[in-house]
Amino acid sequence: MTDRQDETRATGVREALRMVIDPELGENVVDLGLIYQVSVGHDGTAHIEMTTTTRACPATGYLKDAVQSAAWNVTGIHTVEILLTYEPPWTPEMMNGGARRRLGLVETGSHA
Repeated sequence: MTDRQDETRATGVREALRMVIDPELGENVVDLGLIYQVSVGHDGTAHIEMTTTTRACPATGYLKDAVQSAAWNVTGIHTVEILLTYEPPWTPEMMNGGARRRLGLVETGSHA
């Protein structure tokens, strides 16, 4: 495989992870900023570094399983390795603007 193919697969994995919804927040793990890194090796191994909103998150097992399943559905992915990390710790600022707005964490307009 070429570096370009690996990059294309990594993009595909990241897009597939948008289907994984955090059951407590109702947003996907990518928009929430829970996916720190996605890479794919020449052998079709997807490496995903992720976190949860807290160390004691009751959905940790569910999220890891769902991320693994979503990545496996991408063409050319043969193995999925997930690294769960809490460094750096997740903060709401890691969410993209859309997720922050949907969760009511940013002002949507001025108040006259």
